[in-house]
Amino acid sequence: MSQEKYLVIGGSQGIGWEVVNILRPSVSWLGVVARSEGCLESLSDVHYMRLDEVHEALPSEFLPAELDGLAYCPGTVNLKRFDKLADSDFTSDFNVNVLGAVRVIRSCLPFLRKSKRRSSIVLMSSVAVETGMPFHGSVAASKGAVEGLARALAAEFAPQIRVNAVAPSLTDTRLSHRLISTEQKRRAAEKRHPLKRIGSAKDIANAIAFLLSDQSSWITGQVLHVDGGLSTIRLFER
Repeated sequence: MSQEKYLVIGGSQGIGWEVVNILRPSVSWLGVVARSEGCLESLSDVHYMRLDEVHEALPSEFLPAELDGLAYCPGTVNLKRFDKLADSDFTSDFNVNVLGAVRVIRSCLPFLRKSKRRSSIVLMSSVAVETGMPFHGSVAASKGAVEGLARALAAEFAPQIRVNAVAPSLTDTRLSHRLISTEQKRRAAEKRHPLKRIGSAKDIANAIAFLLSDQSSWITGQVLHVDGGLSTIRLFER
């Protein structure tokens, strides 16, 4: 077991839960902050705090003296026509995706700076930033801000702290359930992706775990697209 210490925000379900399961066997301390306990109740080796990361401050006493990595996994899937989006939709998405991350990073920064290795922060973007998609106005706006934040902080925190983002496409989680709630919807979504399937939570979690680890020690200020090729590849009928 390594001596690394990681914090996962939003780790009680979906992508965050898979990140927790990947990290658990190999780290000395793993903290999870989430609004609900979810599957965490059965894990004796995880330090859990119930907290609304968007509206509540993370208490410093919860964290270890040094922190080697932070993954901010909360997100939103708020898909509406632009003329149906209210100001409150934009505000809510920005609060969850951007300001929640800002508040958590601010709380963790002194502990990340004390790491004896180059610590790492991983944020969550979306394929909708790189690829324009209808009904994604609010989500794409806030996730675009996440990418800008990741690059700015990567520059400001270098060389001690690396900062990157992961940009998934449609992923099979509870958050996106209504988008793939029927077999017809699922098949249509799979067909849109060059790899002909939608992502699993573990697909995205593997990328997050990689960016947290020393395996990515020469990567910072990047957005890693884990999207089945949707952002860069166009296939034609033969």
